[in-house]
Amino acid sequence: MQRNESPNRLIYPLAMDNWDEREREAINQVVKSNRFTMGEQVKLFESEVAAKFGSKFAVMVNSGSSANLLMLTATKILLGDKFGNNPNIIVPAVSWSTTFTPAYYLGYKLKFVDVDAHHFGLNLSNVEGAVDENTVAILTVNLLGSASDLTQLKRLAEQKSILLLEDNCESLGAELDGQFTGSFGLMGTHSSFFSHHINTMEGGWVTTDNEEAYQILVSLRAHGWSRELPETSRFKTSGVRDWFTSQFEFVLPGMNFRPLEMEAAIGRVQLAKVDQMIEIRRQNAGTFIQHVGSLPLISIQKPLGDSSWFAFAIVFGNNGQRGQVAETLKAAGVECRPIVTGNFIRQPVLNFLNYEVSGELEMADKLHDCGMYIGNHPLPLDDEIIKTANLIQNSLK
Repeated sequence: MQRNESPNRLIYPLAMDNWDEREREAINQVVKSNRFTMGEQVKLFESEVAAKFGSKFAVMVNSGSSANLLMLTATKILLGDKFGNNPNIIVPAVSWSTTFTPAYYLGYKLKFVDVDAHHFGLNLSNVEGAVDENTVAILTVNLLGSASDLTQLKRLAEQKSILLLEDNCESLGAELDGQFTGSFGLMGTHSSFFSHHINTMEGGWVTTDNEEAYQILVSLRAHGWSRELPETSRFKTSGVRDWFTSQFEFVLPGMNFRPLEMEAAIGRVQLAKVDQMIEIRRQNAGTFIQHVGSLPLISIQKPLGDSSWFAFAIVFGNNGQRGQVAETLKAAGVECRPIVTGNFIRQPVLNFLNYEVSGELEMADKLHDCGMYIGNHPLPLDDEIIKTANLIQNSLK
């Protein structure tokens, strides 16, 4: 792995390539096979990634965003008549856009609640006050490598007879109470985009332990057809079906979210390296906590459980300090950015969404106005982190 040597002299980018000759050889083998769309490599990746991170089933798709859309579509189908006329799902006010925008297409109302001041996931006490008679699910987001309060959220969901879903796209490999994030809820989504823990450039998957949810996801991913479903599936039509017509029986409102064989082949190589890559991320986090976390006038994310440290979040005392530090870092070749999307209800796209806000969004606003994050990568970053700490300290003097 090589550090970025781009013309603008970045010394510490947000994302870096972690491939070596093994990923390139995996691509070559797919090219030689002459099978490019979803095939044997996808099946192998699904079984391996499910086993690795503690789920019965995984359904690979073309992105983590597609994974969210499929998960929420499958939820709607599973709910059936319980979906109701105005179903709402409880969501954190800080996450990526495609956590929320499937609601526009599927008829969910979003109920935004504040995030926790430490781990930046859903604030448990706010969630308890947000559940009403139209709530069908809690969609929690494990942000920047940290678990949200999954054990208690699962308890609450069971108590209220609603579903728990997880967006785990930023937190692959994180653990809470000895269990991997992404495996607490009915379904969990994951991403293998360029900057994520497993890097297939584009790609994602949904995990579940529920056989019916799995069958729905498999059908939705590929046009809504039934050809990959078992003969016992309730989604297959009854009666005699010959081999000729049954290839093109469409049973669910699917589209095409199929992944490429190349993505799966790369993913399998990355899976073999993921433990080491996450361990290096955690070692980098130790350096970050020591040198940046100890600085005056700022605070950092305090993960719940054993974080996989997607990135390093920093929260300043006020917006002026953040702006000052951001300019200093940019000039020095250190990339930085807002914490995900900030408070999402302050984004213009909300004009398209059916939503309400439950309670105050004090911490979400704090992250929006005063937060930034810098990158973390699966290679040692001691020098980059220490230099960044010195830049922040000097900028705030």
